[in-house]
Amino acid sequence: MKRMKKMPLLSVVLCTVLLMSGCGGGNNAAVQSTAEPGKEPAPAGTAAVATPAEGTTVKPVSFSYYSNYDWDTTEPWGDDSTTRWIIDTLKVNITPVQSSGAAETKFSTMIASGSLPDVIMMDRGANVERLRQAGLLVSFDEYLDKYPNLKKNAGEATLNMLRSDDGKLYQFPNWYTSSPNGNGGWLVNRKIYKELNSPKLETFDDLYAYLKLVKEKYPDVVPLEVGAKGRGIDTMYGGFAENKPYLSKANPVGNALESIFKDPVFIENMLFASKLFREKLISQDVFTQTSDQITEKLNTGRVAVFVDGDVANPGRGANSALRAADPEAGYDIIWPIHKAGLNAEKITPNNYNSLGWNVLVITKQAEDPEAIFSYLDWATGDDGQRILNFGRQGLYWDETDADGVPIQNERGLTTPQSEKDKEKIGRFNWVGNTTFIDKTKAKMDAQLPEDKQNWTTLAQTKVAWKTSRNFTEFVNLDPLPDSEEGTIATTVNDIYLEVYAKALYAKSDEEVQQLLKKADEDAERAGYAKLLKFQTERWQNNLSKME
Repeated sequence: MKRMKKMPLLSVVLCTVLLMSGCGGGNNAAVQSTAEPGKEPAPAGTAAVATPAEGTTVKPVSFSYYSNYDWDTTEPWGDDSTTRWIIDTLKVNITPVQSSGAAETKFSTMIASGSLPDVIMMDRGANVERLRQAGLLVSFDEYLDKYPNLKKNAGEATLNMLRSDDGKLYQFPNWYTSSPNGNGGWLVNRKIYKELNSPKLETFDDLYAYLKLVKEKYPDVVPLEVGAKGRGIDTMYGGFAENKPYLSKANPVGNALESIFKDPVFIENMLFASKLFREKLISQDVFTQTSDQITEKLNTGRVAVFVDGDVANPGRGANSALRAADPEAGYDIIWPIHKAGLNAEKITPNNYNSLGWNVLVITKQAEDPEAIFSYLDWATGDDGQRILNFGRQGLYWDETDADGVPIQNERGLTTPQSEKDKEKIGRFNWVGNTTFIDKTKAKMDAQLPEDKQNWTTLAQTKVAWKTSRNFTEFVNLDPLPDSEEGTIATTVNDIYLEVYAKALYAKSDEEVQQLLKKADEDAERAGYAKLLKFQTERWQNNLSKME
């Protein structure tokens, strides 16, 4: 599953939320199909040829949908074969509401004007709770047994973690999972590595020696690229201890959360990163470079080693770009680099949680919330996930195997990915079931010749997913922004970001340690202990729900 950068939501205007008049509607007639799926594949882009899976129950409905992220533009509904099939077969129509690159402004405007959409995709946490406390969200509990896919696939434990303080469920998870996932880790420039005689590259000592060699032999190459804003340094953290979860503002010790600034693993990681930066083994524009600039360096082979929270996705494009010019070039994912003496099998730079990424909520704006839920539940089931992620039946696949995995037809096996991308397959999967998709994707990829298999899928299955730790117990620890603990959290976050940058630029190990000590003292004066107590209680509450 891809991990994407999320923009923060507006957190202060929700106190003024108003009830609003509707822009979405629907009827209550149910669609239940037991018809056989179409047997003959139709040309790409033609009308639907298949029908829903047997037993499908979706109530026809039209509703408005808003994704509260600056970067997200929802594609028009009905302009591609997948959503045309949904319109024609399930009688579900959706009107996108765009953020236009200004999600916070758009959201506050909708609130002030009393015109919230029927469905909102947003981050879990404080803002969902504010909408819930204002009485603006629909509870899903009465639908869970009638439409059972979410309950079956996500499981009771995950749904319990998503319940609000009143015991009810208002959040429909996106990319929830029951199996490890993740995209983070380490890439090595294949050609440079081979030209330097492929030295052992397992420990941080090995890495340091290799980066120095790269700097000497390839002056125009970045020895170690750590991603935008230095995110890769967080990924490095996982290599300094076994089975160590990374919480940017806290350190779990026993049954309590303690100061991150006193965390021996955090300190060791920052000391190592600062040393690499001082010796110009890390990109010197780490805090100013853009993602596009990093991509350009990767695609032109000017990075020897890349560590980041997502290497599986940019690695695919870079590998393809380099191999197009030189079949011997490209990037390989390697087992996570770690501190000498640690068990390599217990190094987990990736974290995953069963709740997944973000959530969908249905507002009381909706005229028929049950109909909306019926569609979302179909979408998160096996039938919906197949169609939304791999196209409607008859396009690139005609039948499935015993596990429900699409068997690609001739068009699916021979159509270039660039042509498939025009179908916008996957763009409308807002309630992703990660476990189903990841297993299906891997099995479908295995149907292809080795040279045509997806680089990202191979990187995930060989390394990334095998080095991912369950992080579910640490979700939902943040306090409400306008609470006392929320104010403390904002101050601690500012202290953290400042010392993170200063430590990287420090002139010596001693300066790094002094900076972290002062940051800890500043955080304590700001009330850090009260915040950690609050978060510890939330953590322990999570653990009780997971028993």
